[in-house]
Amino acid sequence: MPYRRCGASGLKLPAISLGLWQNFGGVDVFETGRAIVRRAFDRGVTHFDLANNYGPPPGSAEENFGHILAADFHGLRDELTISSKAGWDMWPGPYGGINGSRKYLIASCDQSLKRMGLDYVDIFYSHRVDPFTPLEETMGALAQLVHQGKALYVGISNYSAELTRKAAAILASEGIPLTISQPNYSLLHRWIEPEVLGANAAAGAGTIVFSPLAQGLLSNKYLGGVPDDSRAGRQDWVRARLTPQVLTALAQIDEVAKRRGQGVAQLAIAWTLHDPRVTSCLIGARTVAQLDESLSALDNLALTPDEIAELDRVTRDLPDVFAVPPKANGDDLRTCATC
Repeated sequence: MPYRRCGASGLKLPAISLGLWQNFGGVDVFETGRAIVRRAFDRGVTHFDLANNYGPPPGSAEENFGHILAADFHGLRDELTISSKAGWDMWPGPYGGINGSRKYLIASCDQSLKRMGLDYVDIFYSHRVDPFTPLEETMGALAQLVHQGKALYVGISNYSAELTRKAAAILASEGIPLTISQPNYSLLHRWIEPEVLGANAAAGAGTIVFSPLAQGLLSNKYLGGVPDDSRAGRQDWVRARLTPQVLTALAQIDEVAKRRGQGVAQLAIAWTLHDPRVTSCLIGARTVAQLDESLSALDNLALTPDEIAELDRVTRDLPDVFAVPPKANGDDLRTCATC
């Protein structure tokens, strides 16, 4: 496992990190999630990414991860980088919904620490922009968590370039650097390239990308159609993104992958890491076998200039099927298109 320095900080992250967004909640088989986490660590994945609302039900992924830590990682806390986030709906009432307030963020971090049985998290994120809370309050809460020793580093997720610059400046005024930014990024969703990657680098922040497989579209499973048991087969919103243009692009990406001795998924993961400004790529996994399949991207991470150029030709002008239409309530004025 190669490790990369996270922006201007001293923190190093594995090139591939494990996200517990799905498949680790209370409705999932605990022993399967436990086996995935153990296998990931054995293969050099030392960074595990969570959020307060991961489940379902919300909070259950952190609870399960806490049980795994207690059972299997006693004495290994200093070998792990653990992150959590807050910003989306979490608990009922006026203070637990979509939120960036100091009250919500501090309470959320305290709850996450309790669920995981930790004294601190390595990284705590503002999971999304709250258009109704001053950015100064949100960043002030992140700085407070560092000063309290509840988080070692802070980050942002799904922030535009403009708000990244503002957030970094506010944090700097509090004596806290912006260490990391977590956007959605893949061959089918390249929105961060024009400005966000540069804004992150200018702020001294590393970039860790999620959904590198574009909700599973970047895989070999859709090259011959839509299997009934696939995510696109089960979920209309995913299937709607398999447009004729996307299917044509997948076939062309597959040709590049075959020449490299990889599947589409392995190439997609390797591609997200070809830009040196990307610190790490977050993957998910339903099974140990799927985890190993994704980690096999490490066998061939290097892309030639010709391969990069060919993938650019295939995807750069492709309509962004993951772009979200502007929201009627004006929320889009303070958030990026993926929120």
